[in-house]
Order: sequence, then C-alpha cells, then structure tokens
Amino acid sequence: MTDMTEAGPRIALIHALEESVLPARAAFAAHWPQAKAFDLLDTSLATDLAARGRLDEAMTERFLTLGRYAAATEGTAGPAQAILFTCSAFGPAIDAVKRALPIPVLRPNESAFAEALALGGRIGLIVTFAPSLPALTQELNVMAGKPVDVAGIVVEGALAALKAGDGATHDRLVAEAAARLTGVDTLILGQFSLARAKPAIEAATGLRVVTTPEAAIRGLKRALQN
Repeated sequence: MTDMTEAGPRIALIHALEESVLPARAAFAAHWPQAKAFDLLDTSLATDLAARGRLDEAMTERFLTLGRYAAATEGTAGPAQAILFTCSAFGPAIDAVKRALPIPVLRPNESAFAEALALGGRIGLIVTFAPSLPALTQELNVMAGKPVDVAGIVVEGALAALKAGDGATHDRLVAEAAARLTGVDTLILGQFSLARAKPAIEAATGLRVVTTPEAAIRGLKRALQN
C-alpha cells in the first residue's frame, strides 16, 4: 500500500495532445501534490490517428513502447508505480498496455465514467477532438455492461482556438454547446484539455460536471491503495 500522506508515488503521465499537459499538472498540484508525476508527450499520436482513421497494430505497438519505457523509469520516488494515459481516443491501445504491465494503468476516462455511472441519470459527453466521441461512447457502454443513453457532442472550433492560445474562446464555445444539451443529469468533459472550461460550463448549465483529470487522480489513489 502506498503512503498518501508523505512522499507520493512516481506516476507517468502519457499525452498525445500538448493541451493535456497543463490540465494534468494543475489537477495533480491541486489534488495530489505529493505524487511525483512526470510527462511523456508524443503529439504525432493524435495526428497519425486522425490521418489513419483507426487504431492499427502499429499504433498499439507504439503505446506498448511508451508504457514499457514509462514503467522502467526510476527516480527519487523509486520506480514508476502507475501510468495514466491522458489521450481519450486510444482505449484499445491503452488496454493492451494494461495487459502487458504489472502496475496500474489507467485510461483517461475510466474513473470519470465510473463516477458518472454511479451517480445515475442521463449522461452528457463533450469532446473537442472528433475521433474521441465514438471511442468514448463505446467505452462507456462496455463499462456499463449495456447500452447507455449518452448525449454526445463534438464542439467544433474549440480545440483549434485552444491550440491558437485563445482559451477564452475555447471555454465559451464549450459552455455554449453544453447549454444546448437537454435532459442531462451529469456532464462528462471527455478530454483533459476540457477541464479548464468546467467553471464556465457549470455557470452556463447548472449541471454537475465531472472532469477527467480530477476523477483520474481519485482512481489512481484507489488503485495504489488496493
């Protein structure tokens, strides 16, 4: 069992979008500052997936390489004790890493999905990277063990605005899209890069909002305690 009160465990964060790095760091700083988290970033993963249109064996092998590298690292907190992937469109490849490694490996959304399913009611799912929506909807159905009534939406233009450094426009577009959803009880922000928009979304909708970085930290703590 890992002691959560003193020096925390070494945790690898593996990113496919550079916009996921700062939200992950901010979540750890706010909710688990003791953890010794470090970042691995390969921005070609997202662009290559978008170009290919599907996960293939070569892409899965790249994830295995990243996972094995992260698990083999060691620092002042000892060897890596867990891996958190922050890229939401790569579920099957991350599952291959789970099967290959003896340490906890988390998909970015599984903790948020578990929390939303436990809360009950209709779930809304917002993404800004289009390939994520079908992958995450399927993942949510698998976790639930049955088809789930999900109101999913891709917010066009928001990720481009964020990449251009216009965070205010990103947050506004996402909040406006969330406000158009009806009959939703819990809203999941399906990418780490969306966490920054939580206050704007809550103000626009009054809904309970689950962000993936915060939920993932709770999931990591549970996995390491067990």
